[in-house]
Amino acid sequence: MTGPVRRFSNYRWENTDLLAYKEEGSAPFKAITRQTLFRHPELKGELRYFEMAAGGYSTLERHQHVHAVLILRGKGQCMLGGEVFDIGENDLVTIEPMTWHQFRANAGEPMGFLCMVNVDRDKPQLPTEGERDELAEDPKVKAFFGL
Repeated sequence: MTGPVRRFSNYRWENTDLLAYKEEGSAPFKAITRQTLFRHPELKGELRYFEMAAGGYSTLERHQHVHAVLILRGKGQCMLGGEVFDIGENDLVTIEPMTWHQFRANAGEPMGFLCMVNVDRDKPQLPTEGERDELAEDPKVKAFFGL
């Protein structure tokens, strides 16, 4: 167990493991890491920090749980349910259940965000090729995907 205060420096918290975002090969993603900052048995939530290098992105996915994302560093874009949004420091993104979403550090700089989720949550669902193609019918989403 860590003490009540963990110092922060260069988007790392002391006594906190820097982890892979997901298991390699489990889903498409690029240049992203994860740190679990807070989890307590008396609460049902978990606070995590994700850091993407410039050009990095999270997995395009959806799941049954809601979660909140607070952009802590940098800027980029997110795609939520077929809409693309420019995002930057201190923006709060709410992701409703079963909403396709993806984050991209596509503004030429690293982007990092805090994410609050339930400790017990369902496994993310990846889109089929047809579902991804359907999302990409919108020109803004197509450009977001880099197609």
